[in-house]
Amino acid sequence: MTEIPNVSEKYNGETIQVALGKGDYVAGGAKGMPFLSFENPNKLRPMIAGEVWDDITDYPEIAKEMFSGRCDDPVEWATMWKELGADIICIRLMSIDPFKKNASADDAATLVQRIVDKTNLPVMVSGCGNVERDIEVLTVVCEKVKNTRLLINKVEEGEYKKLATAAMANNHVIIGFSNLDVNLAKQMNILLSDFGVETNNMLMDPLMAALGMGLDYSYSVNERIKLSAYSGDKMLQIPMICDCTSSWDVGDATEEDDGTMGPASFRATWWEAITGMAAMVSGADILVVRGPGAADMLKVYACELTEVM
Repeated sequence: MTEIPNVSEKYNGETIQVALGKGDYVAGGAKGMPFLSFENPNKLRPMIAGEVWDDITDYPEIAKEMFSGRCDDPVEWATMWKELGADIICIRLMSIDPFKKNASADDAATLVQRIVDKTNLPVMVSGCGNVERDIEVLTVVCEKVKNTRLLINKVEEGEYKKLATAAMANNHVIIGFSNLDVNLAKQMNILLSDFGVETNNMLMDPLMAALGMGLDYSYSVNERIKLSAYSGDKMLQIPMICDCTSSWDVGDATEEDDGTMGPASFRATWWEAITGMAAMVSGADILVVRGPGAADMLKVYACELTEVM
């Protein structure tokens, strides 16, 4: 009888554990590639972060319909995400855009604190996309929001010192962003580490491209990062966060139904779920999602694959 060979890999590295929120949620800790129980005995599933906007002026209409009118109030919206089983709330401070509502930094910090107090979940805080304004506001948020470890999103190689300083001084977690490159991801982690950020206060975002927008390349980058981490590269042993909401920017996922592709809401949900599955299988520790349908599918699949509820 032919003997079946043992093809399992032996790794000597593991993903660093990073405490989030009030310390009762932890990202990382895996010792091998996900869902391979013969290599990675840790029964860890990726955490789901539900997205909330504080200004829904430009929020997709088909996504609004999925929240039964509760997205008019960000705190109520965050509460709904908790009811749906999200592990983390991702609040996007769209109202601080200086060319739109230009909400104050103090108002933004107050809103984040209200979400923290209401949900008791870890909160990830993102800006509006205007780098200068985001740094200004997120620095204030770091200083004013207490009794929790926020996930501050994000810093890049060219501009990281001010926000990293604010996160360090107030015991928050900083997310280092890189653009689809293993070496750039490692360099961002090295820069933060050399600046004084402890690795257990860091997350890495290597950019998750959606299905139809380069998902295969993202998968490859994520997988190579994780394999290098488990092979002993300490500067890549940072937990990975993947934002899957870019799925909603793909025309085929959200354009009006032409009678052949089915309702846009159905397609967008599956598009995001497939993107999230790829991120999850390639090693993501946290998935940021927009649609509750995709979030539910991803959590169910993750629980089934890890046998953890």
